[in-house]
Amino acid sequence: MTDEERHSQGMRVRRAVLGDEHVDRAVAGTTEFTADFQDFIIRTAWGDIWSRPGLSRRDRSLITLALLAALQHERELGMHVRAALRNGVTPEEIREVLLQVGLYAGVPAANRAFAVAQEALHAAGDS
Repeated sequence: MTDEERHSQGMRVRRAVLGDEHVDRAVAGTTEFTADFQDFIIRTAWGDIWSRPGLSRRDRSLITLALLAALQHERELGMHVRAALRNGVTPEEIREVLLQVGLYAGVPAANRAFAVAQEALHAAGDS
């Protein structure tokens, strides 16, 4: 696949997972300074990894939630809570993921992740 094809595939998947509103904001906020990074994310994260057939988008969302919570990447976590809902993950399953995070990554990480997730679920009307 060419870089252009990977970019096109990545944009399709990114829009499907994150929603047009989020992607449109990200594209509108792209500057000369961030353009190469945005292209990298689109081609690599969305065009290569999220497009692979080995896991469903739902499964990738569950894994992503656990990793973002464990690594305490709060801004990304809120965005991916909304994406997980779009990918068919339920609020109850998000809660279970965060309980796993508490066990394996620590209570402080899970405590903050629960707060971020609850805020994202509330904003999405799913709390």
